[in-house]
Formats: sequence, C-alpha cells, structure tokens
Amino acid sequence: MKVEYPHKDIEKKWQKYWSEIGLFHADISEDENKYYCLMMFPYPSASLHVGHGRNYIIGDAVARYKLMQGYNVLTPMGWDAFGLPAENAAIKGNVHPHVSTERNIATMKRQLGQWGVGYDWDKEVNSSRPEYYRWTQWIFLELFKKGLAYKKKASVNWCPSCNTVLANEQVADGACERCDTKVGQKELEQWFFKITDYTERLLKDIDKLEHWPDRVKIMQRNWIGRSEGVEIRFPLVGGDKELTCFTTRVDTIYGATYMVLAPEFPLLDELIKDVENKEEIKAFVQRIKSEGMVKRAQIDTEKEGIFSGRYVINPMTKREIPLWIANYVLMEYGTGAVMAVPTHDQRDFEFAKKYDLELRIVIDNPKFPLIAEDMEEAYVADGVMVNSVQFDGLGNREAMVKIAEYMESNNIGRRTVQYKLRDWLISRQRYWGAPIPIIYCDVCGIQPVSEKDLPVLLPEKVEFKPHGESPLKDVKSFVETKCPKCNKKAIREIDTMDTFVDSSWYYLRYPSSKDDKKAFDTDVVNKWLPVDQYIGGVEHAILHLLYSRFITKVLYDLKLVSFDEPFGRLFTQGMIVKDGAKMSKSKGNVVSPDGLIERYGADTVRLYTLFIGPPEKDAEWSDRGVEGAYRFLKRLYRLVMEVTAKGGDVSKKEDNADKDIMRMTQATIKKVTEDMERDFHFNTAISSVMELLNKLYLVLGDKDRKVSGAVKEAIRAAIILISPFVPHISEELWRVIGEKDSIFKTKWPSYDKSMLKTDTVTIVAQVNGKVRARFDVSIDATEDELKEIVLNDDGVKKWIEGKPLKKFVVVPNKIVNIVV
Repeated sequence: MKVEYPHKDIEKKWQKYWSEIGLFHADISEDENKYYCLMMFPYPSASLHVGHGRNYIIGDAVARYKLMQGYNVLTPMGWDAFGLPAENAAIKGNVHPHVSTERNIATMKRQLGQWGVGYDWDKEVNSSRPEYYRWTQWIFLELFKKGLAYKKKASVNWCPSCNTVLANEQVADGACERCDTKVGQKELEQWFFKITDYTERLLKDIDKLEHWPDRVKIMQRNWIGRSEGVEIRFPLVGGDKELTCFTTRVDTIYGATYMVLAPEFPLLDELIKDVENKEEIKAFVQRIKSEGMVKRAQIDTEKEGIFSGRYVINPMTKREIPLWIANYVLMEYGTGAVMAVPTHDQRDFEFAKKYDLELRIVIDNPKFPLIAEDMEEAYVADGVMVNSVQFDGLGNREAMVKIAEYMESNNIGRRTVQYKLRDWLISRQRYWGAPIPIIYCDVCGIQPVSEKDLPVLLPEKVEFKPHGESPLKDVKSFVETKCPKCNKKAIREIDTMDTFVDSSWYYLRYPSSKDDKKAFDTDVVNKWLPVDQYIGGVEHAILHLLYSRFITKVLYDLKLVSFDEPFGRLFTQGMIVKDGAKMSKSKGNVVSPDGLIERYGADTVRLYTLFIGPPEKDAEWSDRGVEGAYRFLKRLYRLVMEVTAKGGDVSKKEDNADKDIMRMTQATIKKVTEDMERDFHFNTAISSVMELLNKLYLVLGDKDRKVSGAVKEAIRAAIILISPFVPHISEELWRVIGEKDSIFKTKWPSYDKSMLKTDTVTIVAQVNGKVRARFDVSIDATEDELKEIVLNDDGVKKWIEGKPLKKFVVVPNKIVNIVV
C-alpha cells in the first residue's frame, strides 16, 4: 500500500494540541520532583537560522524526556532584548529599538513554534520591558548599598562608529566585532561592579561545579588567572620613588636588564616631565593607546617601544637598567610595570633583539649550555641557576623559594597573589539599555534613586544619531530631576547598563515573572534553583556564566537566596557551521529553517540537527543529510501505518526472530536512556532506534509473516524512544497504534536486564587469517562442538581439504581461527 507522510498537517495539529493542554505549563507551587531545564535566552535579532536551532532543539528534547520520567518540568523562555544592534538599526533605518525588538521577538517566537520546541510562555521575560529592568536597577542599588558598585576614571576600548565602550571580548583583531571599525582607547568616568571582591570564591567554588564541562571550568580559571609570585621594588634613579612590579618568575631577577611600563601607567607623565623628548614619548603613548588592548595582548603583535629617559635599579644586581614604555605591557594585569628578562621570556626577547638591549642568561640548560649571542629564542624551560651570585648551581624551582625568602628578609619584595580578573565595567554610552539608577547632586554628591521611584524609565522620544555620549544627554525631561536626599535640582546618570547585567539574573525571574512587588520570590527560587540543566553556547563560558555566578553569590550574601551557584548542570553545544565557517549573513552561508520546515517538516530538521554529530562538537550542515532524515521519517511512518493496517491479526507464536526483536528492543531502551542520562549523545541514541526499525523492516519483509506481539511492542517502544527528538510524528503514530493520551504523559520505559541476554552468538571462522564462514551457534557451545560444526561446513572444507591441520584456536563467542 502507498502511504504518504503528511508532515504539515501532523505538525500543525499537535503543536495546537500541546498548547491547548498546557503540556509545558509548570506548577511552581509544587516543587516535588521538580526539574528546571533552561536554555540561554536569545538576543532577538531578525530571525533564527538552523545553527541557532541546535540549542533550542537540544533543550526541548531534554525537557520532553524529563516530562516522560515524571518530573514537574519548568522550561521557560525569554529575550535578552537590550543591546547595541537594535540601536544601530534605529540610527540607520529610523526604526525605534522598541519597535524592531518587538517585531523580531514575534518572528523568533513563530520560528520556535514551528520547530515544535515547547516553553511555558506564561513565564516569559523581556529584559527591555520596564517590569523587568526595574529589577535590574534594583539589583544595581543592592550592589551600590553593599559598596560593590562604584565609579572611577578608566581607560577603555572605544568604538568611534558605535560610539560606545567595548569589553575586551568585543574586540577582534583590534576592531569592533560588530562594525569592524578600528578600536581605540578613551579615558572615561565609568561605573564598575566590584567582582574582584569575590575573586577567590569564584575560583575556589569552580570545584563545586561537578557537572560542568571541564573546558568551561578551565576557561573560567584562566580568566580569573590566579598567580603566586613576588612583588619587587625597583628604586628609581634620580629620586626617592620606587616602581613596583609583580613577577611569577623571581628566579630570573638577575637577568632583568630593563624594565617596561604600560602606556597607561598612572605615574608616566610625572616620570617623563623633565626628559628632553617627552613630546615624542607622549605621541608614542597616544598612538599605542589608540590600538586597543586586545590587539596589543596578541602574541604575534610586533613589539614596539620607546626609551623613557629614566633608569631604575635592579635591587639584586644593584645595576642601573633602562626604563622603557612598550605596547606589549598592559595595565590589565599586575602593576603595569614589568621587569624584562629577554633570555627567559619570549616577548622580552623579541623586544630586546629589536632595540639591541642586553641579554643575560641566568638559567642554563644543563644538557646544552646557552650562549646569549647565539640564542634564537628565549629559554623558558627549567634549568640550573647561573650568574645569580649565591644562588648559582641551584635548580631554578628551588631558587624561586630561596630568592623570595631573601627578598622578604632584606625588604626588597614580598610574596603575594595576583589575579587577572578586573572589576566589571558596566557603563555603556548608549540609549537601548537599562538606565543606571543614580542621581548627581551638587550638594549631596552621588545619590541612588529611591527604590520606590523604580523603574527609571527610558524616554521613548530620543534622537538617534551618532554621539560621543549617550543620546539620553539631549533628553531634558530625563536628565533633569530632583535630588532624593535634599530635593534640590540634580541630574540623572545618562549611561545605561551593560546587557550582561540583564542576563546575570534572569533565571531567577522566570518562576516569579509576574511579581510586581519584588524581583523574585525567595521561597520559590530556593525550592526551584539552582537550575537543574542549563544549555547554551560555549561562547558564553566566561562572561555570562562568571557574572551570573558573581550576582548569585552577592544575593546569597544578602540572604536573598539560599544557594551560591546558579546552575547545577551545564551543557555547551557545539556550533553548526556551513562551508567550514560560522553562519552569518556577511558570509552568505546562513541556512534558514523556514524553507526546510515547509518542504520536509520540523521533525526532519530536528532529527538531522540532533543526528548531525556529538552535540558538544562543531558540525558541518549538509542539505543531503536533511534529505536522509526525511527518508527515515517516511519509512517510520509507513512501517507503523502498514503494521497497523493488518489489524488484530497477531501471531501468538514466538520464533527466533521474535526473540531477537525482544532482546533488541530492551537493548535499545537501555542505549537511548543511557545516552540521554550521560552526555546527551542524541546522535547515537537516534542511531540505535534506527537499527531497531531496520530490524523490524527485515523481519516484516516476509509478506506471509503475521505481526507478532514482539513486533508490536518493539514499534511501541520505538515511538516512545524517538519522541523527544521528533515529537510531532511520534504523537501522531502514538494515536495510530491506539493510545489515547499524549505520548509525553506516558512513562519512559525501563529495560529488562534478563532479556538482554542472547541464546546464540555469531562466530566468525578464519582459515589462515582470512574469513571463510560465519555460524550462529549456542552461546554455551563447547570447543569440541564448535570444532565439529566448523570442520564439517562445506564453506570451510574447501579451504582445508587435503591439508594438515596445524592449529584450531577458539576465541570464545567471537572467532575460530584455523591454521593449515
């Protein structure tokens, strides 16, 4: 019989049904057996492509699986809706960010619905709406009261095209990642969150994150960057001042032949005020500052410097060494002053070679002694101390301890710990963000907005044109206000908050999304959080996750939550690429899901997305792969329809094929369940269901064979097992086989261990190392029984006839190897 697979009708029907029965509505009042499954909420750009879909399809498969395990699943969705792209679009197209954002949200909600991903939309949040950013502002005030929000002047990355501050991570190859404009440096008064107060806790508590990917934990540890070392004081020649530098390689101090300052070094103007070429130095400093810190930090950036005209004294050698200013030293780490050891640090080596500075070996290679003039690169391995006075002959690791002790006893330096992590700069000079709730009064100074006056609303009427400052500056009705303390004339802060502030707490809002009295209900979040399963891209491994951990710890200290880590389990999916590159409009390699869903159906797109490879790894999109997924679903649909069409004519007699099917059904249940429970290896889970269905096709190929109970049970199990991945066709076929309620209210099957055992096994027979036959034999067959079966087989006989038998080797239940 010819069977068509009407995917359009099926998918519309069941999407409507799930919405009507509230399949994904979570009862927040009931926290028993709860499961909070959260996908990172998206920025509402114009539309989603198939690469975006991986995140949401994975999350939906997990949520449906947990529903079938009997969990009360909370799976909400919202929108990280503030941000630069919407404002840039307003400048270019004269469309208000609110309008374009809401329009994009509608498009993306439609696409999510087409994919068949289910959410509890009653709990939707939108970070750009006042009912949400009111509480973002409240969190700012809580940090301000605790002394964790402060303002200071800072050198920042500045994009002259976007007219705003950029985080280091938003700069790629010295250019803005959004508009590709060259990024410079600018001194601005900025608001910061004092995340450095939590540095050690953030680092130590990574050990609590047992169910996070190792690579994410490594990335966070590296970003925090804890280093044990020595802070050394270098007296400045020609004065009574000292310059302090931090080093992790105190064993190389005797090889420090010059010192390097960052162009941003705070005392630089004072240091060069009396030198002859100070204007040349200032011009150099300004040029290097304009290049941006990210480019300067790259290993392959050419080293540039200028002599300051000043000297410092190496406190161990007592020699005067020149003080340079260079592009490869940053204020981001340490003190902004670095002791340079060119023989034992590659950056210093390249710089010294370029400017003909002294090379002094102080750690020698014990096997191949070094000669400074012959060195082609720095020697950075361990070795033996030389040219280091009383420390000569020691291993450099031992010398590290002894030199540090000597420095402390002689008041030259002290052992200390430094971190790369810097305070979180949250100021943005743009309109489309949460206003910072601060007021400036000439009498009272900096004053927080009263909580009762939240939210500080964004004005709707704003002129969108490039500014050096926030466009809010020109909105008189917004800027001019009264001081909350003295009631005199005052002005508002015109910067808005970094969108990472919005996303640092949104997971707390979902369970209380309609609450207009507080940001979140403490009792509710203490029952439902930490999030059981968090799913998103590895590109958020550092900033979003680190900031969320920080905010959670602050709220914990304020006794507003009873947990200090927000996410129990974390899964970071790999990227889907096309033509070897990340999908983007500029590359012309974006694959839209809309046409694919129209032609093949949502289940086909879902199946291929999950089957494309291990979900934690990047994968190449293939249109042919989509067609293969579609063919499989048509086969599944046809198989079930044909078996069902045979009606109640069920064979009660079991043969070996039935036993194989029963065993394979239990093995498939085991395999799919284990893949879901361990690492979300949907691809191998799907593959095992495909193998089961292939077996059924093989057995049912016999037209005269009646449908057995084993076959029907296998089909029922297969529909259940594949339902989290392809929910529409599964819900349809569930009804086709006679079930009444939603498949997602069906209990997930467990496997029978006793049925995994097999009575027979296939043995391969080899003659002189070449396969000549295969036999199905009893799993308990003895070696003598095997010998009789194999040697009497016609297929084996012709290869051994007339030849003496030298060996008959049996590998139990696998191979018989005959040597003649």
